[in-house]
Formats: sequence, C-alpha cells, structure tokens
Amino acid sequence: MSDKVLNVLFLCTHNSARSVLAEAILNHIGRGRFKAWSAGSSPRENQQPNPLGLQVLRSAGISVEGLRSKSWDDFGKPDAPHMDLVITVCDNAAGEVCPYWPGQPATAHWGYPDPSVGDGSDVEKLEAFRQTLHALKRRLELLISLPQAKLEKTLLQQTARGLARE
Repeated sequence: MSDKVLNVLFLCTHNSARSVLAEAILNHIGRGRFKAWSAGSSPRENQQPNPLGLQVLRSAGISVEGLRSKSWDDFGKPDAPHMDLVITVCDNAAGEVCPYWPGQPATAHWGYPDPSVGDGSDVEKLEAFRQTLHALKRRLELLISLPQAKLEKTLLQQTARGLARE
C-alpha cells in the first residue's frame, strides 16, 4: 500500500458544511497520500457549500476549486472511485443506513456540531466555521501523520475510530 493513494469519503446530511470542510482540508494537507471527497445523505435540491465555510477555507489558504454538494448515492455507483475509508462527520448521517460501498471500506464517525445552525450573527457563525475547520484539521493531521502500517486495511478502521477520541 506504500504507493497507493488512500481514498477518503466524508459524509454529512446536506454536504454543505463539515463534510465539505473535511474534503478540502484533507486534499490540501494530504501530501499526495490521500484523496478526499464529500457527500450527503440528503442534500437539498440545488444545495451548495455554505458560503461561510468557503470563506473560512479561502482565509486559511485552502482551495475551494471544484467543491460542490452531492449525494452519497453517487459514490455507490459502479463507476465511482473505490473508497478506503468512509467517515461521517455529523451525528444525523452516522445514524442513517448508508448505501453499499464497493470494496467494503473502513468506517468511522467523527462528530462535530453544525457550524451553520443557530441564531447567532454571521460573525458568530463565521467563528463557528473557523473552530470546526481547526478541529477537523487537527484530527486530519493526526491521520496523515500515521505510519503506513496503521493505514493498512486491517488496521484502518480501528485507527480511524481511535482518532475520534483525539
């Protein structure tokens, strides 16, 4: 697996905030060892990534090129990329019945509060997005720093689930 790129899919309900942040962060810091995607269990019609999330990513120097909201059904199709790891980042998606993932990838749940909900001002919501970005980045930095042996399929699920406690 040493030359193999690890494909990671981040899931959330609407695929507009946390999962999009995780996709962008991992693609930015993944050092060519990881390729990330994101999807939602039920993205709304014409759903787009949250503008505050895109603003926070840009401010952090992370590209938002190509980010879009999409359904997790897209990744269960025969021509979809084969995933090695599927991570839910919201509690709603974690409790839903996921589609069949070809290749039976490792799975983990890393729950984060939704930075886009609540009655706070845009300044408060922007700060919530910043905090979510930093929390995701810390955990993803731990993932990418793991030795190759910890990323082997037999250990990946246990390792990814253990990072939920970090």
